Amino acid sequence: MIFLKKNIVVLVLTFSAISSYCQEKKWTLEECVNYAYQNNISIKQSELDSNSSDIDKLEAKAAFLPSLNANATYSVNTGTNINPTTNQFSNQTFRSFSSAASMGVNVFSGLKNWKKLQRAKLSSVANTYKLDKMRDDIALNIANAYLQILFNKEQVKVFKNQISITEKNIERTKQLIEAGNLPAGDMYELEATLASQQQQLVNTENTLLIAKINLSQMMLLDDYANFDIADQEYPVQISTIENETPEAILSKAKESVKDIKIASYNLELAKKDVEISRAGYYPTLTAFLGYNNRWSNNIPLSFNDQITIFDGTAYGLQLNVPILNGLVSRTRVQRSKLNVERTDLALKQAELDLERNVFQAYSDVINARKSFESAQKTLEAREKANEFSKARYEIGMLNAFDFAQTTSAMERAQSEVLRTKYDYIFRIKILEFYFGIPIIKN
Repeated sequence: MIFLKKNIVVLVLTFSAISSYCQEKKWTLEECVNYAYQNNISIKQSELDSNSSDIDKLEAKAAFLPSLNANATYSVNTGTNINPTTNQFSNQTFRSFSSAASMGVNVFSGLKNWKKLQRAKLSSVANTYKLDKMRDDIALNIANAYLQILFNKEQVKVFKNQISITEKNIERTKQLIEAGNLPAGDMYELEATLASQQQQLVNTENTLLIAKINLSQMMLLDDYANFDIADQEYPVQISTIENETPEAILSKAKESVKDIKIASYNLELAKKDVEISRAGYYPTLTAFLGYNNRWSNNIPLSFNDQITIFDGTAYGLQLNVPILNGLVSRTRVQRSKLNVERTDLALKQAELDLERNVFQAYSDVINARKSFESAQKTLEAREKANEFSKARYEIGMLNAFDFAQTTSAMERAQSEVLRTKYDYIFRIKILEFYFGIPIIKN
């Protein structure tokens, strides 16, 4: 009994430790991305496509192997039937047995099997690039969602701090009103300001919760209530990527971004489909080898004797020449050629899109940095104005409404600094991604 109680205590403590770990777990950006790599549905689907292409490659290799088939038949015949052993009509009940084995080898079919194998290899590489692209997209999306949570968290801190300041101002105002330095009506404006700040805090906390749920779903996590990220510091630093020219970034992007490679392989696949379709114009030559034997119960020979005597082999070559097949081969070739033109245009469009996206990303970084710097200057000015207004308000030279206006302007400036800060950080990550710098370093 004592042993059982000890085990129960150990289990309870273990469960409590696990539960506490789940609640206290703070996810870093790297952990979020790596977890999504293993669990995100879109990535899993891309992995299935990659596995499917490996099966296609195995199937293409197996097409080079000869075909081998065997069959056996046992039957009971009544009435007038042809005895399979004597090949004579027999009006009696008899039992018979026959077996056969055959093998066929594709000697020539316009190199269709070889071209299918080449296509399967191209498809396998293309699906690998698609999987890599999916991982890159998920990493970017998670980075954006992660930074959004950090932004909302800092917004919550700002509003809590402002509420604390306003509450202190209310206490200070009560003292000034009691001393006769301020009219009693000034209290109403401060109370309205406090209520507005509390409402903004509630809205921001709700936005933070939604942002956490959004990131949790990307990662395929169910425990939304306990999910949280680490309070990492992301100081704004001037990235060396801004020293690069858009042309240099574009040149690197063509090597690192998967969109161009996927489009290029799609074009190669389309060209290979044309070659496979053209194989339908060629004749096919097949070598075959067969063996068969027979037995019947109405022949006065043993089973082993009949199987040995009544057997035979067949071997030879079979040539099939396509003459008219409803223009099937011709239409397949024409359709494949159209697909080549379509994928070639898709490749050119992908190149144009990449060029536009790189130049846009470069411009976004420059504008985001300027916006952040301007927001910092604005906040500095708003903070000074608020301090000046507070000093005037406390000596009765400024009314509560005007003081509340300067406070609100400072709060908006603080929010704008946070918004432009995280927007700048994310824009930097996008541009670095085009330059071949991964979102996270494994």
